[in-house]
Amino acid sequence: MTEIKEIDKKICSLLQANARMQLSHIAEQVGLSEAAVSEHVNRLEEQGLIKGYHAHLLSSSFGFDLTAYVFVDIESSVYYDEFIAVCRTLPELLECHAITGNASHLLKIRTMNTAALERLLSKLQQIPGVKRTITNLVLSTHIESLSLPLQQNL
Repeated sequence: MTEIKEIDKKICSLLQANARMQLSHIAEQVGLSEAAVSEHVNRLEEQGLIKGYHAHLLSSSFGFDLTAYVFVDIESSVYYDEFIAVCRTLPELLECHAITGNASHLLKIRTMNTAALERLLSKLQQIPGVKRTITNLVLSTHIESLSLPLQQNL
């Protein structure tokens, strides 16, 4: 793992808070020139430390009213590659994690309604090697973030 410089952590923290922040404003905040900040950001992107820039959308405003966490138990790691490949084709699937415990994977899914969730679960259950799924529905969300607590480390 590459050691991340403190200045890069500061730049990333600012970008996490507002990915549309102008480089000149970041430069003012971190005490570098705009050109130097641009070089840092380009290097962070090239290294894959900054993976993209995203708008955080209010899912319910777009009709995605149902969030579910689905535990998936797969028979054997022989099936993992195919399982992941199918998961990558499902736009409602927001996250896929290999986990320890009573299942092999944990999925975060957002659909418009229970009928859409049922169709998605049927697709998942038809993937070769899937033994079972356990679905937990989210009733309400109080905290949801993609931001890392970088300021705690500064």
